[in-house]
Amino acid sequence: MIKNVKFFWEVLKETFNDWNSSTASRDSASLAYYAIFSIPGLLIIIIWIAGNFFGEEAIRGEISNQISGLMGTEVSKSVENMIAGALIDKQNVFMKVVGVGSLIFGSTTLFFQLQYSLNSLWNIESAPKKALLKFILDRANSLGMILILGFLLMITMILSSLISIFNTMITQYFGFETYLLVETVNFAVGFVLVMLLFALMFKVLPDVEISWKPVWRGAFLTTLLFTLGKFLLSLYFGQFKPTSAFGTAGTVILIMMWINYSCMLIFFGAEFTKVYTYKKGYKIVPSKHAKWSAAKLYADSHKDDNPQV
Repeated sequence: MIKNVKFFWEVLKETFNDWNSSTASRDSASLAYYAIFSIPGLLIIIIWIAGNFFGEEAIRGEISNQISGLMGTEVSKSVENMIAGALIDKQNVFMKVVGVGSLIFGSTTLFFQLQYSLNSLWNIESAPKKALLKFILDRANSLGMILILGFLLMITMILSSLISIFNTMITQYFGFETYLLVETVNFAVGFVLVMLLFALMFKVLPDVEISWKPVWRGAFLTTLLFTLGKFLLSLYFGQFKPTSAFGTAGTVILIMMWINYSCMLIFFGAEFTKVYTYKKGYKIVPSKHAKWSAAKLYADSHKDDNPQV
């Protein structure tokens, strides 16, 4: 037990040092910028897909509730306006094709850029001869992440609906303690779903083949930090309203701050996964459409000359 705690602390320290000296803050700021242009298309695609099962109005309401819980009602209304402004005329076939294409391209840009940053963290780059194929596959992976987001949103919506329906019944017939137990289970399931999303990001997005074990370790730590940070930031934004000085642009600033914070945690979790993988000696190889970067190959070739590298 003590040995495991010591190992975890060593990994955590090395992770923080590497993360602090990396380009994580710059990459997170860039992704926050891309997110502003990706969010409308991303949410519209999710609404279209999940709306086939629960109705578009219900999915919009759930998205609004989720955003309101994270960033407040003002941001939620702004996002609703963004979605309404990006809706496509489904009667015009040409505009529908062009619109859907632009939405897919725009919505996948966020994950596309996130993948590029994660590849840099792993010292991976695309193989030149497969650049076009790689570009198409990356966009497909990004679209896949959006579909996964939609699926997880549907599960969250189902759980939230069931809890709200049975809340009164549970409290009336089984007591408040049982109600707390159900709420705890609901929180635990939500925690697991977020952890699953982070795990898929760490496993699927980077062009590197690694074991699932370090991926789950990194995803658990990231989810823990995300859950804690979500509570603290929601409290901070609700009490102090730091974006009030920006006027109507405050909601956009708030969204960018949230995305920036989330990306910082994603990079920290990915760095933890990387350090854990190397320290445990798990096999790490680039995917068939990628290769080690020149910096990685240079560092490996000079390890014998300088053991400190």
